[in-house]
Amino acid sequence: MTTRRPVSGRPATHRSPASGPPAPVGRPATRRPPAVPAGPVLLVATRSAHKLGELIELLDLRRTRLVSLDEIGLPDEPIEDRTTFAANAALKARFYARLSGLPTLADDSGIEVDALGGGPGVRTRRYAGEDATDARNNAKLLAALGGLPPDRRGARYRCVLALAEPAEAGPRGGITVHIARGTLEGRIATVPRGAGGFGYDPIFEPVGEPPGGRTLGLWSAAAKNAVSHRARAARRMARILARRGY
Repeated sequence: MTTRRPVSGRPATHRSPASGPPAPVGRPATRRPPAVPAGPVLLVATRSAHKLGELIELLDLRRTRLVSLDEIGLPDEPIEDRTTFAANAALKARFYARLSGLPTLADDSGIEVDALGGGPGVRTRRYAGEDATDARNNAKLLAALGGLPPDRRGARYRCVLALAEPAEAGPRGGITVHIARGTLEGRIATVPRGAGGFGYDPIFEPVGEPPGGRTLGLWSAAAKNAVSHRARAARRMARILARRGY
């Protein structure tokens, strides 16, 4: 599997003994322009077909087509080094809006566990390592909470959606970002149950379920989409998009 390198820094340079200003090493890279579809388009900063499909359904835009990074041929990745979901979502939205010239919607989401001081937080996807699978992340979290009673297993899913429009500059010249947030409260189960959803769904019991009740892994997609953190953020973002003509 090919690993995409994050975009970083300036190109390496060399200086010849008799030369003045440094010159880039090798032949300069040629960037192909994004393959933008016809008609109104909103770029979604994801390569996940699952997440794209979920946002298409949740936002239900009638005039604008949602497209993914791979659909328009953007291979670059920003370095997500912020400490909050909102800051990472805004970083991604601005990054891809500048690269593509398109209005861009980005999200950052994850799980916060009270007994872990709010962790894994922004490291939700990488909790068990940079290449961790959902199963490894779940196993690590269950081990970290081993033996804790239900009242000490409180947790919540958080989602932040950020909209960046390259044509709209803020007072200091940067791209303005519009933010929408969603939260789903619950607790961490003691064992995985259910194969639905993804991420931590098989070990997350949403609010309203008793200890040992159904995890999100046992909920239908329709039931989950009615209450999920991403659904709640999407409903708020849909109102923002409607006001802006999407």
